[in-house]
Amino acid sequence: MHEAPPTPSGASTPPPGAPTTRAEPLEHGLKQRHLTMLGLGGVIGAGLFVGSGAGIAVAGPAIVVSYLIAGALAMLVMRMLGEMSAAMPASGSFSVHAERALGRWAGFSVGWLYWFLLVVVLAVEATAAAQIAHGWVPAVEPWAWVLLFMVVFTAANLAAVKNFGEFEFWFASLKVGAIVVFLGLGLLAVFGRLPDTDPVGMTNLTGQGGFLPNGWAGVVSGVLTVVFAFGGLEVVTIAAAETDDPARAVGRAVRSAVVRILFFYVGSMLVIVTVLPWTAQQAGLSPYVKVLDSIGVPSAGQIMNIVVFVALLSALNANLYGSSRMVFSLAERGEAPRGLLKVSGGSPGKAGGVPRRAVLASVAFGFVSVLLNLLWPDTVFLYMLNSVGAVLLFVWALIAASQLRLRARLEREAPGVLALRMWWFPYLTWLTLAGLLGVLVLMLTDTDARPQVLWSAGATALVLLVAVGRQWRERRGGTGSGGTGPGGMGSALTGR
Repeated sequence: MHEAPPTPSGASTPPPGAPTTRAEPLEHGLKQRHLTMLGLGGVIGAGLFVGSGAGIAVAGPAIVVSYLIAGALAMLVMRMLGEMSAAMPASGSFSVHAERALGRWAGFSVGWLYWFLLVVVLAVEATAAAQIAHGWVPAVEPWAWVLLFMVVFTAANLAAVKNFGEFEFWFASLKVGAIVVFLGLGLLAVFGRLPDTDPVGMTNLTGQGGFLPNGWAGVVSGVLTVVFAFGGLEVVTIAAAETDDPARAVGRAVRSAVVRILFFYVGSMLVIVTVLPWTAQQAGLSPYVKVLDSIGVPSAGQIMNIVVFVALLSALNANLYGSSRMVFSLAERGEAPRGLLKVSGGSPGKAGGVPRRAVLASVAFGFVSVLLNLLWPDTVFLYMLNSVGAVLLFVWALIAASQLRLRARLEREAPGVLALRMWWFPYLTWLTLAGLLGVLVLMLTDTDARPQVLWSAGATALVLLVAVGRQWRERRGGTGSGGTGPGGMGSALTGR
């Protein structure tokens, strides 16, 4: 592997006993502004702009509570992930942490499951963006739009990493700006400060069955509907490894992102259910469009179509980036073909350090997923989508389990590297694990969500079987493991 780099001039010297992090051969082309906006915009997507309508339909005004619960769960997971990533930054992020904490089987399993999740969801995003673009330009078939999007973002990811950073910076800026404008207009409408509007007051929060029209069962159903909208924050810790100061960058990004995202999500929902009766919302239709139409914003539907279109392309770009770095990290640890370790070389005026084979491998499977989505959306692709439906919860659970093990070791061996600490450890970590288990149990009791849990559990079991089989063959064959966690050679923290 790669040796640890010399400490940059002006950087603080790691304390004695601190975990040694291998120098990534990747380019450090991302800046703090890229990472901050990636954290803010990474989870602001179609799930919020369109999918939130389904949550409002089942929970009513109490969808605000659903978002608070789901957001708190995501915030706790990100705090744990931020703690580990600030102490031990790596392009594989939580896959590397799981390997160090629990063993090679865990790093292998969570890495490949997350990669599979990203390349499957990538197909959904590309197809949805193509449908919007086809509505604007009917002469161009959806498949041609998909091809265009995939080629453009593949080219962007094959070039310097700063191209990915710039794309995401401006995409995220537009999404964040759209929500800020929406919140401003919504508040003006609530207080009757817009032309031809009267103050709304609390009528819509207390009418139509009250704040809890479907009781706490509705709140729980709302949590199941919206919790997956917070997926995507994990890419921040993957990207942090390609900044000049990963530990400081990830700490800043996590601190700023989790609170502001809660503000955007919960604030948006509060405005929506205050301005309009919750009964006016429908699953599949954007509640943002309904609110903007109600307060007289011209062409509200087209404006939101543009925002959703940008959100989908942003997610596509981020997923392609995240999947390529995850499979690259797996290859570094001997858990994926070694040929994927090839990175581009630098030259005068051009940056190197881009894992181009890893990008091409990820986009190749992405193309396959898109093809399956276009040809068999209700059969083959539906099974694939169900098989990753609950994977995010499994990933979050392994993040929490890894943090439980690594935090104790870091406090014992290298407390100086804990620049970002999980609150009230270990109680909140255990509470988060209990919350994730509770969501999975509730999904099993829900007719619509149950297939996702069962198919995802099957996919997870298959990957775990492969991981355990690989480790068993290696031990029986007497081969050394190149892992960095228990079961590998050397300290679980240093990887040596």
